[in-house]
Amino acid sequence: MMNHRKYTRQYFMPPVSSTKWVKKEYIEKAPIWCSVDLRDGNQALVVPMTLEQKLDFFQLLVKIGFKEIEVGFPAASDTEYNFLRALIERDMIPDDVTIQVLTQAREHIIRKTFEALKGAKKAVVHVYNSTSLAQREQVFAKSKEEILKIAVDGAKLLKDLTEETGGNYQFEYSPESFTGTEPEYALEVCNAVLDVWQPTAEHKAIINLPSTVQMSMPHVYASQIEYMSENMKYRENVILSLHPHNDRGCGVSDAELGLLAGADRIEGTLFGNGERTGNVDIVTLAMNMYAQGVDPQLDFSNMPDVCEKYEQYTGMKVDERSPYSGALVFAAFSGSHQDAIAKGMKYREDKKSDLWTVPYLPIDPTDIGRCYDADVIRINSQSGKGGVGYILEQHYGLKLPKKMREAMGYAAKSASDTGHKELLPDEIFRLFKETFENVVSPYNISEVHFKQHNGIIAEVTTTYRDRTNVIIASGNGRLNAVSNALKKHYRLEYDLVTYEEHALEQSSSSRAIAYVGIRRKSDGDLFWGAGVDVDIIRASIDALLTAVNNMAKSTNE
Repeated sequence: MMNHRKYTRQYFMPPVSSTKWVKKEYIEKAPIWCSVDLRDGNQALVVPMTLEQKLDFFQLLVKIGFKEIEVGFPAASDTEYNFLRALIERDMIPDDVTIQVLTQAREHIIRKTFEALKGAKKAVVHVYNSTSLAQREQVFAKSKEEILKIAVDGAKLLKDLTEETGGNYQFEYSPESFTGTEPEYALEVCNAVLDVWQPTAEHKAIINLPSTVQMSMPHVYASQIEYMSENMKYRENVILSLHPHNDRGCGVSDAELGLLAGADRIEGTLFGNGERTGNVDIVTLAMNMYAQGVDPQLDFSNMPDVCEKYEQYTGMKVDERSPYSGALVFAAFSGSHQDAIAKGMKYREDKKSDLWTVPYLPIDPTDIGRCYDADVIRINSQSGKGGVGYILEQHYGLKLPKKMREAMGYAAKSASDTGHKELLPDEIFRLFKETFENVVSPYNISEVHFKQHNGIIAEVTTTYRDRTNVIIASGNGRLNAVSNALKKHYRLEYDLVTYEEHALEQSSSSRAIAYVGIRRKSDGDLFWGAGVDVDIIRASIDALLTAVNNMAKSTNE
């Protein structure tokens, strides 16, 4: 039996409550982005990346547009150290990109970190120590004063070593396990660190407030961030950063509300990779902004390529339902969804609208390198007439009458259900041709001659079960005359209720397609046929013949 009583809330609300962030409608501009894929993300992999994979990944992050990239914890291992050295010695860091390195607030680790940075044009040196109540009591057995001293001593050493080496370094401090720290104490520690660094407008400091372990609902985290933002010293010279993890599945929500609450910067990973449940998913966070008309300052215009490279470098998989990036996130199998999307696309085309308001699609899939035909309208046993009609029109130029789309939808649904599979566009087209185009059994028409006398007279050469007959009948048009011939000779009882046609190719010798619908008199059921020919009369006769044959097959069944 599960025992919920052993759990209690381990977070702390700020001593002064403020909810100004609640009144903000959306994030107005992109934050400063810092990718931690190569450090936080890499340490979470079952098989960490090789040096060359990390170098390739670094170049991918630069291409996407990251201007700050955490490249590792160089004092933690030779692999981390060598990666940083390779970036520096191979001159792979663009002038507009700043690397970031992580170090604990311990003297020997800080010194080795500075050793690894030799030759770097610039860098962010990120120092941290844990401040939470649980860590103070259970892990370090230290008082608040002792924990604060660790932070201050680390901050001083960063400043001293930077002055000694002449490095062009920006400082960052994290009270690790911030979410389990009393906000007023976290503020005290951060302010003490800032007093050491004395940040200025020309040389700002970064204070990073990590959700090392998610402990609360997102609005609590936002309140904690707002409290820190409004009470922090040197605030105008501080870049307030967030590093949300995803233990409660709220990494994106934490980040978004934290930005509303005053944060300026986000540390996260592509697709949310990271220890335990991972970090905030920067792809989702950035694309959420994009979907509301805000430039995220990151380029995901070729999302399939980003996904492919990410999976190649890390061995991880991008889930098919991962927001924006997953293979199926734009796919509509539901008939009603397909119909709404198809109509929305047609509406946008007719209105020549620059705004994207298509139902069920929060963004235009082509913006991130996806395509409508392969990624949006997908056909299976749950699909309907709208999706099938869209596929046939977009791929093959077929504009089926409304009721015929319904019949084709049922045919596709049945084929998918029987085969227990999705139908690809070429399979749908093949099914259309087999079911509705130029079906010549059991009835066939090999030859027709027309003459005009009190209307149209048709001489029809027709075959039924290997017996050929020549039938003469009249009508108010060529198709009507042929229809009357069939009904007269074979005693068929139906009404011709629909006729439509259109060109398939734009040229002097273009083929045409005709659609014919007939209604059986005995029960009112509709049957459909299509015919394709350079001669529209022949195409319409073939369409009628197919509809009659489909009616005959239905009777026999």
